[in-house]
Amino acid sequence: MDIKELYKLYQQHPLITTDSRNCPEGSIFLALKGASFNGNQFAIQALEKGCSYAIVDEEPTPTSKDESMDDRLILVEDCLQTFKDLAREHRRQFEIPVVGITGTNGKTTTKELIRAVLAECYSVMATEGNFNNDVGVPKTLFRLDNQAEIAVVEMGASHPGDIKTLVETAEPNCGLITNVGRAHLQGFGSFEGVCQTKGELYDFLLAHDCPIFINRDNEYLMKMLEERQSALASHQSPDVYYYGQSDNSDILIRGEVVSCAPFLKFRWREQDADAGYTSEWIEVQTHLIGAYNLDNMLAAITIGYVNNIPFEQINHALENYVPSNNRSQMTVTEHNHLIVDAYNANPTSMAAAIDNFKLMQVDHKMAILGKMGELGDVSNEEHQQVVNMLADAGFDEVWLVGEEYKNCQLSINNCQLFNDIEEVKAAIAKQQPQHRYILIKGSNSVKLYQLPELL
Repeated sequence: MDIKELYKLYQQHPLITTDSRNCPEGSIFLALKGASFNGNQFAIQALEKGCSYAIVDEEPTPTSKDESMDDRLILVEDCLQTFKDLAREHRRQFEIPVVGITGTNGKTTTKELIRAVLAECYSVMATEGNFNNDVGVPKTLFRLDNQAEIAVVEMGASHPGDIKTLVETAEPNCGLITNVGRAHLQGFGSFEGVCQTKGELYDFLLAHDCPIFINRDNEYLMKMLEERQSALASHQSPDVYYYGQSDNSDILIRGEVVSCAPFLKFRWREQDADAGYTSEWIEVQTHLIGAYNLDNMLAAITIGYVNNIPFEQINHALENYVPSNNRSQMTVTEHNHLIVDAYNANPTSMAAAIDNFKLMQVDHKMAILGKMGELGDVSNEEHQQVVNMLADAGFDEVWLVGEEYKNCQLSINNCQLFNDIEEVKAAIAKQQPQHRYILIKGSNSVKLYQLPELL
């Protein structure tokens, strides 16, 4: 059964489940496999629970000589690839703009900001949470329906080729890379590997003459785009929309920080390459912590502008966006002000968080920082760099969580080391920090997201 035939079957049973514990009547079960599970083993059970069909890539072992394969079982070569192919076929049913987003840092925040801006005038379908991998992207695409006027699809990567696979599934017709940084180095092998993989979004967009949105001030992104444009010199060049903080004449949307006390306030204006600035500065007060979020804001403004969202509605969306999921959140408790950015951490985002916290004009600064994962052979070097930045920052207190920091040369005043989250919890109970501004950041595996309720 080819993909088009499978898709016709999906149209008759328009609900795919990959969880044998959740098998609505009339749905299709698709058997995915992982390191510790094999969905093929639960296909018969899924049919018994109510699924009309089950797509498998392993033929069930008969329990008797006379038993034949249930005709409701559809055998394919690779269930995950079939899932992606079906999702692409579903995406092709909708002639709407699909914005593709990837990047090392800020892609989820940028996606949420773009969603908020576009939702001022359109019905938007966007990636929920961080459903941005080779399972999450197909699940996102299957949420497309006739109500959607525009889609925003986030794509993550931890290995070479990941973005190529995802763009070939989502087929975005415009997009952006937020930035490239030193993350998932164990999987990519090097920073150059990160750039190559993230740049696969540019490859797709250029090959299909699709508009690209780019931070004009990011030298790595500019180099990646220019190299790919040169390689396709004979190919028609798509529209490129630049945003940034510098005064380059080709920038469409320019912005600059007004203050971070502690929430980001910035101003922006539009520019015509021929006519110069065509609007006055427009000031926006946000609910986001960190000057590093300005680039994310400018990306959302640029996409909104190109999609004809009025200035007033762009500002309304940005001023009313409140972050969640432990990303650039300010939480005020009975005892402290917490800057919670505990969803993930890599050397690039850690440096940005420390620099921003250093610049904040507040008293009694305390940092609780967890280890950074997936750094491979450069882990010791990168954790030492964090320690060096902290020594220079001069925070009142520093708590470091993870074995990785024990290998570092420490030159930080008032610094405590902890093996894990449980030791941190015990220290909080004993020392009871109060009247502090506390930066909380680390890889999700450290579980620092458990701390706000204790502080």
